[in-house]
Amino acid sequence: MPVDERSLGAGFRVGHWTDEGARTGCTVILPPPGNVASADIRGSSPSSRELVMLHTNRRLTEIHALLFTGGSAFGLAAADGVVGWLAERGIGYQTGVALVPIVPAAVIFDLANGRADVRPGPTEGRAACDAASETGVPTGGVGAGTGATVGKWAGRAFGVPGGLGIGHAAAKGLEVSALAVVNSVGDVLGTDGSILAGTRAPDPQLFPEAPPLPDEGAPGNTVLCAVTTRAGVEKRDARWLAARGADGVTVSIRPAHTRYDGDVAIAIVAPPEEGSPPGDLDVLGALATEAVATAVRNAVVSVTPPA
Repeated sequence: MPVDERSLGAGFRVGHWTDEGARTGCTVILPPPGNVASADIRGSSPSSRELVMLHTNRRLTEIHALLFTGGSAFGLAAADGVVGWLAERGIGYQTGVALVPIVPAAVIFDLANGRADVRPGPTEGRAACDAASETGVPTGGVGAGTGATVGKWAGRAFGVPGGLGIGHAAAKGLEVSALAVVNSVGDVLGTDGSILAGTRAPDPQLFPEAPPLPDEGAPGNTVLCAVTTRAGVEKRDARWLAARGADGVTVSIRPAHTRYDGDVAIAIVAPPEEGSPPGDLDVLGALATEAVATAVRNAVVSVTPPA
């Protein structure tokens, strides 16, 4: 059955906390139990919490929530609220003496787009969990995408709003969904290569292949994406799907994965449903790329650019 267009698939819940005035927020993904998760980190400037747990040489495979948040490194405090919310509901890794929820988190730098003194914290992380829903997930300038901007390669002053999007791809009875928070140095491109959302600098066509970065650099930019599906996989397979998801950023943003981006892609693979087809990794990988590219594009199409 096709997934709802505003859903990450059966069993995956998504919740936001949004502060429109301060232009910041956070987003929580609550996955089904028994999942396998891993990550691909292509940005040179990621700010994160517990991403090391997702490396293939680490023992744990399951995560209990994923947090994407604004507020730069300050926003990582929102994960404390998510951890507490899960623990109160008996969700976490059983250590023998205490239940410990595993909550990887990654941030975007949105401090220059609103109020730098307002950042998501534990209370806001809890609020995002309380708001989590399996369907009808709001997209655009919400949650972690509230203060996102794109097209800053010619300077921050020429950027336009980014946002949060959801995308899907299906083939051969398999389905992959993706959520992307788009706060990139680069412009967002359509399937035909046209610019969906990009710099407002004069004559951007002068640099059609490799736009130069401004002399002062472009610090504090990131695309965060989560790839979700159901299949029977090992952790190294989830790592491979995360990398294919990161390819979706490569094809939908120009330039992508620069030295000034903290891009992170995370794959969360839930156990297969009874009667579902076997998980063909080659097919799932291609679908992950398509789903992320679609999510990136959907993140900006519903956001109104500045006059």
